[in-house]
Amino acid sequence: MNAIARPASVAGNSILVGLIGAGIQASRTPAMHEREADALGLRCIYRLIDLDRLGLGPDALPDLLTGAERMGYTGLNVTYPCKQAIIPLLDELSDDARAIGAVNTVVLKDGRRIGHNTDCSGFAEGFRRGLGTVPMDRVVLLGAGGAGAAVGHAAFHLGAGRLDIFDADPARALLLADQLNARFGAGRAAAVVGRDGLRTAVTAADGLIHATPTGMAKFPGLPLPADMLHPRLWVAEIVYFPLETELLRTARAIGCRTLDGGGMAVFQAVDAFRLFTGVSPDAERIRAHFASMDAAPPTA
Repeated sequence: MNAIARPASVAGNSILVGLIGAGIQASRTPAMHEREADALGLRCIYRLIDLDRLGLGPDALPDLLTGAERMGYTGLNVTYPCKQAIIPLLDELSDDARAIGAVNTVVLKDGRRIGHNTDCSGFAEGFRRGLGTVPMDRVVLLGAGGAGAAVGHAAFHLGAGRLDIFDADPARALLLADQLNARFGAGRAAAVVGRDGLRTAVTAADGLIHATPTGMAKFPGLPLPADMLHPRLWVAEIVYFPLETELLRTARAIGCRTLDGGGMAVFQAVDAFRLFTGVSPDAERIRAHFASMDAAPPTA
């Protein structure tokens, strides 16, 4: 076991963690963490804090964080729709979380709430392994929320030349484009406005990254008209419950190279596990755990 400084809350080889989000009952994240902990001789209890089941919204985050601290949680993963709403409630942000403006992992330690973003590194690692070297001169990003911000940063780390960003809220797309240009260079990101603008961007693109909830079990369907897709396009998905989304099926049917959201799910969990426990997990073993759940209901 490759150990690094272990949080005091892992004393006794036991940790309590959870996932806050809406419609997360199908998530594979608890099983990935618990099974890897078992393999490392740790005890991990991973609970789902499903806003839909509880009849709550993101405005409940202050009470949920306080409750987690009082119950001795080591940390929390955070997903839709809380990755940006949680930031004002935290004491500290990692450099990546601050730059991205979204948090998906919170470590609770010594009375402090420390926010991290493992979506960016998780998407990048999954992309490298799943698509390898693909053309990235022009890439379209669908979605400028918390997940979109993370994969937008990852796209530039992966070598994207230009990123065209489309969101149902044009102001949000413009804000993310401005943030990316400030970090990676002026003119490298742009907001796309309207259906015609999106069609033009996709037609000229090498690849498409989908980072909205559309396609999840809770929000079925396509995030853009099917006739906008073309065979020269590679298509990367971040949704992983279900693993096979309508977008991936449609893209694959016309000859696109595709990447499901499983890689991002696995590698963001690898990094989050390390933050929670102070122990470096076996990434390949976690990938095997994830794959073994394919026979079960599709998940996060």
